[in-house]
Amino acid sequence: MSEECTHECSTCGSSCSERTQEQTNFREKPHELSNIKKVIGVVSGKGGVGKSLVTSMLAVLTKRSNYQTAILDADITGPSIPKSFGLHEKASGSELGLYPVKTKTGISVMSLNLLTENETDPVIWRGPIIAGTVKQFWTDVIWGDVDYMFIDMPPGTGDVPLTVFQSIPVDGLIIVASPQELVGMIVEKAVNMAQMMHIPVLALVENMSYVTCPDCGKEYYVFGESHIDAIAKKFGISTIAKLPIDPKLAAACDSGMIELFDGNWLNNIMKLLESEEM
Repeated sequence: MSEECTHECSTCGSSCSERTQEQTNFREKPHELSNIKKVIGVVSGKGGVGKSLVTSMLAVLTKRSNYQTAILDADITGPSIPKSFGLHEKASGSELGLYPVKTKTGISVMSLNLLTENETDPVIWRGPIIAGTVKQFWTDVIWGDVDYMFIDMPPGTGDVPLTVFQSIPVDGLIIVASPQELVGMIVEKAVNMAQMMHIPVLALVENMSYVTCPDCGKEYYVFGESHIDAIAKKFGISTIAKLPIDPKLAAACDSGMIELFDGNWLNNIMKLLESEEM
């Protein structure tokens, strides 16, 4: 601890033992009937870049590899995970806690859309209530045995991401961005927040990276030349992935059939998650 320490850890960038201890004190234990091995956060600097799509696809890939998989939908005001998987039933509970809803292939999902009376009911809550709800998804839901839990974060660096990073033992982050973001400061903000919270960035995904001509198979970068390699190198991120503009992916999400997607775009991230280096 520095001699000039003011004991205001929220505004300090140092990694002293007192700061580390204070961060640890915020950690919440999962439900006593839950055993969660790895927690992966999927984040973005802004909305509308395909963060929930990437979350869904990674969950599908881990389930296809016979891992027990779960998704905690932390995007309380804009939940889209249930729609991607075609979930319309409501989550149930008992005196022990809440039970997640299972997808067709057995992925466990908890989302606010599984608790509201109508799927289109707006969530008009202030930040602390939203953050508290996300925390309860971790502490009050009976997840059971989970090999990989993916947390679909709301965009930005506000209350909910801060609550998740402080309350839940996140093992690593995957940042999703569009080609336009990769030439600006949005991705850098997300990376800087991860560094401040001492959480490693595992991979960078460029969504809507290109479109493939259905006739000749040539790839066209309609939003300009890709900058993902340069950005990854700048921040020391070794794993990258590029998702195309693919009408089939959009249709799969809209119809609740994302578990049937066919593509190898995220296979290198899947290999990283399975490796001992994570």
